[in-house]
Amino acid sequence: MTQVDQGQLFEFLCRMGDNTLVLGHRVSEWCGHAPVLEEDIALANTALDLIGQTQMWLGLAAEVEGKGRSADDLAMRRDVWDFRNVLLVEQPNGDFGQTMMRQFLFDAWHLEMLKALTGSSNEQVAAIAAKAVKEVMYHVERSGDTVIGLGDGTSESHKRMQKALDLLWPYVGEMFVADAVDAAMAEAGVAPDLAELRTACDARVGAVLAEATLAIPEGGFAHKGGKTGVQHSEHLGHLLTQMQWLQRAYPGATW
Repeated sequence: MTQVDQGQLFEFLCRMGDNTLVLGHRVSEWCGHAPVLEEDIALANTALDLIGQTQMWLGLAAEVEGKGRSADDLAMRRDVWDFRNVLLVEQPNGDFGQTMMRQFLFDAWHLEMLKALTGSSNEQVAAIAAKAVKEVMYHVERSGDTVIGLGDGTSESHKRMQKALDLLWPYVGEMFVADAVDAAMAEAGVAPDLAELRTACDARVGAVLAEATLAIPEGGFAHKGGKTGVQHSEHLGHLLTQMQWLQRAYPGATW
């Protein structure tokens, strides 16, 4: 195995943690607002799972960085251009159908990534993945079932789910396009080759969308933006303003 560059490992860990942090916060926005009580509880639990995974990924990132920062520092004291999440997870909730479509598309990728990471050459990465994959297996089952139920439901629910898929599909491609950091992690055996995740992910997504009677949109994917830290949408800036309000208003506050 190739020697692991600690700066690139830090970048990779931030990507994993930022994905779950941003999506976890997005999902948490449904707390008290979901269509029915059962969904309110389920979404809150999903958000808690994602934030718990964030604590592990960013905690390890802080350790690797070795600059005395904590997971909380990385979550609450970076600005928008320092975040490394994929663009899909920062997209607005929209209606319930849009939220569940976003969740499913991310879950399908997330599960395959975590399954691969359980065999990572980095023992700490493998341990985090082994714990998180159990939660994400439930996430993808639930989000997939919901996409099917709404897509193959009433004419109104079908229309909304197709609209959600059309809106979110362009962001899927970014999750499978590798850059220098991804290539380095794959070469060192820390993470998989992203292209190798595509077949299993496509099979899951294709099967669910077919059962949901939804048509996969034609056309290309959004450019690789979130990983560069410069192409985030305005949505992330608004989300961070809410998420980081306390630390911005009272820097260093503890309780």
